[in-house]
Amino acid sequence: MLARIYRPAKTAMQSGKAKTAAWILEFMPASARFIDPLMGWTGSTDMNGQVRLTFDTRDEAVAYAERHGIAFRLQEPHEAPLILKAYADNFATHRKQPWTH
Repeated sequence: MLARIYRPAKTAMQSGKAKTAAWILEFMPASARFIDPLMGWTGSTDMNGQVRLTFDTRDEAVAYAERHGIAFRLQEPHEAPLILKAYADNFATHRKQPWTH
């Protein structure tokens, strides 16, 4: 029963960084999914796949996993570089390429 501790990345659909501050502990799949022959639904016998715990800090998530004897893999987040832009830069005279429509 291996768990993964990570901080989620921002969604590609939004420019904001909502729901990216919390750390998440979720279990890796222990068994393969199967298809129900009657309805065609996807099923699983792994109940830990439904568990998703959130923590405020990385240390809280690691301490929880160690306290309950859960083997875990910690994934550090990749911070995006901060690129400062200003609207006035579109009209600057020192641009390398001329501004066009």
